[in-house]
Amino acid sequence: MEVESRQQILERRKEIEQELVDMLKETESDFTLDHVRDAIFHEEGNDDMMKVMAMFDRGGDASELSNVLELVTDAWNYFPHKVLNGLSPAEKLLEHHN
Repeated sequence: MEVESRQQILERRKEIEQELVDMLKETESDFTLDHVRDAIFHEEGNDDMMKVMAMFDRGGDASELSNVLELVTDAWNYFPHKVLNGLSPAEKLLEHHN
């Protein structure tokens, strides 16, 4: 993850949100974007990222799993986390570099 400006982080977050909405529809998930954001914000342990991954699991092939993993990783890095005082890891990185 490269250090970006706050504006770039917010723009990328919007792109990720749209990609998540599209993937939730594509996988016919019962979950919503709010479920994903909430799970990331309230993460407490190592398995919480896997809980987000499971929201998209429909038993697809390796290539689908790879796409889900990439998207969830982006969401994890660009969405706010309570443990980071409401910042995303990308924002925390930007804060550290400034």
